[in-house]
Amino acid sequence: LVGSEMCIRDSCDTCAYLIYDEEYEEYVCDVSMDEDEIARLYGDSHYSCPYYKNGDEYRVVRHQM
Repeated sequence: LVGSEMCIRDSCDTCAYLIYDEEYEEYVCDVSMDEDEIARLYGDSHYSCPYYKNGDEYRVVRHQM
């Protein structure tokens, strides 16, 4: 999560890399991470995801209002 203090667990819902996987029937992260990165994401509540990309297309519009 670049430039923000949000926890990874709070930011996944708005991440552009969160996709629905029909095989698993749930949302999954579409970023290929190694085991160390995954362990850091789930083990350290202050670690921010370096791959986070805001997927909220209307964010700019709301900011302009």
